[in-house]
This record gives sequence, structure tokens and C-alpha cells, in this order.
Amino acid sequence: MKVVIPDLVSNSYFPAIAAVEMGFFKEEGLDAELELIYPVQKCYEALRDGKADFVAGSSHSAPTAFPEWKGVKFLGALAQNTYWFLIMSAALKVKRGDIQAVKGKRIGAAPLIDIGLIELLKECGIDPKRDNVQIAPPPMPSNPAGVSFGVNAAQAMEEGKIDGFWANGMGSEVSVKRGIGTMVLDARRGDGPPGLKGYTFGVLATRADLVEKEPEKAAAAVRALINTQKALKADPKRATKVGEKWFPPFEASLIATLIERDLPYYDPTISKGTFDSMCKFVQTVGLTKGLGNYEDVVATQFASLWKA
Repeated sequence: MKVVIPDLVSNSYFPAIAAVEMGFFKEEGLDAELELIYPVQKCYEALRDGKADFVAGSSHSAPTAFPEWKGVKFLGALAQNTYWFLIMSAALKVKRGDIQAVKGKRIGAAPLIDIGLIELLKECGIDPKRDNVQIAPPPMPSNPAGVSFGVNAAQAMEEGKIDGFWANGMGSEVSVKRGIGTMVLDARRGDGPPGLKGYTFGVLATRADLVEKEPEKAAAAVRALINTQKALKADPKRATKVGEKWFPPFEASLIATLIERDLPYYDPTISKGTFDSMCKFVQTVGLTKGLGNYEDVVATQFASLWKA
């Protein structure tokens, strides 16, 4: 079975990476392999077209391949809350929380991640066009990592091609550790407007027909995710070995720290409130016309596993 992810050198979808590499899918009888597919909408397209069995990605992106949520099933949360960071070049000396600093600046953001930044700015009274905030994927750096938007964005910022970026925790950590960036906003931990942390969350998703026809495989994937989260909570240093296989050396040295920081959010539960908040964001930014129905999209038959 194939698990596809849109960003590899990252903590955003790490529980799915670790579930494969630490053998938890195999323990549940699933012969799983990882594949990187960028950007995230192409992950969901691969799932829709039967070229993948599971997606580990951003929940809000599913309707790009499954219009109005038809045909997709969410098995469990990789972690709770929106997991994006706003980083600005250290040379600009921006203080934490100063969202106004983006005015007149070039901000790198990946497709379908950029809509979160645009909505955040609107909530803060900033109009990207009026205030000349240039939001786009950054030019490819001279030595791209190839497997991580955030890490590449950090390098592009170091090379002066952008003034900041909106991306994952690994890109944030790399830029801060190297002294090239300043963290302005951490969405997961409450920075920004109150609704921001509900824009999205990392999810393990599959097709509705797989859940219907092979419920035992779907349940096995849920158990693999939960067992991975528990194992990392018990010993986050296990993340380093996984990172050493997939990440460049510097990023591999950081992953255990990032995972330990994320552990309070390692809960597979997808509550109705979490789902509804995300759906409201998706509707607001125009990815759907209506709101998704919780029972139709979320595999609530596995709720007892989430709570086990």
C-alpha cells in the first residue's frame, strides 16, 4: 500500500513517515511504502485516481480532488491545529506577533498553504494587493533540498530572494537556528487571530470506497498511526533514526526536538468542532460551496480506537 506525502523533510506529516519507517504499518499487516508528491493537491489526486491508498497531508486541501468532500475519508489526525509558521528575515528585526511587517514584502508560500496566509492577513486588516504583499512560491534556491518546501524557503530567504515565508516547523527551525530568520507567528500555539489554529490540521486520509470495502485495512492504518504517536510520546528521540534515513544531516539533527515540541498535539481524534472549523475556512476561501458533513467525511466508526 502506498502512503503519499507532500513534504518530506518536515515535522508536519512525520507520524505517517514514522508509522512506515518504525514498522507500525507492518505490525498491522499493511505493507506500506512512502512516496513524495508535491504539491498537496497532487497527493489527493493520486488518492482519488487509485494511485495511492493513503494521504498524509493538510485536511483543508482534500476538496481540490474530492469536490464538496465527496469520496474522501479522514481516518485520524496526525496532530491537532494549524501547523504553519510565519518567518521573516532576521535582517528586518521583526518582533514576534508583528503581522504588519509583511507589508511591501515578498513572502514565500506553497500552493494551498498560501490561502491560509491570505486569510490570516485579511483577518488582521491587511489587503495583499493594497499593501503590496507579494505571496508566491519562492524562486528555487541555488542548492535546493528537493524534498521540503520549508527548508527550500529558508534557503531562498538566506539568499535574499524572499523576505519571509509561511511554511512548516522544519523550515522555521532551520532559519531560526542558523540566525537567518525570526519567528513572527506560530499558528499551532495560539499566535494570530483566534480562528487561525482551526484553519487546518494534518490528517491521514483515504478513499471512502476503501473504508467501505476494506474496513479492516482502514482500521489497521488508524491503529498504526495511534501506535506511532504513542511510541514517539514515549521516546521522541526515536524520530532521529527515521530522520537520518530521509533527511539531510542538519535537518535530521533537529527532528527529535521538533517532535518533542509537537507531542502535546499528538491526538488522533477529529472532533466535530475541529472539522467544522476547518470546513468553515475551506468555504471562506472558496474551495467548497458548502460545509462538509462530519459523519460523511470523518471515519467516526474508528472513534473508539482514537480514545483507546
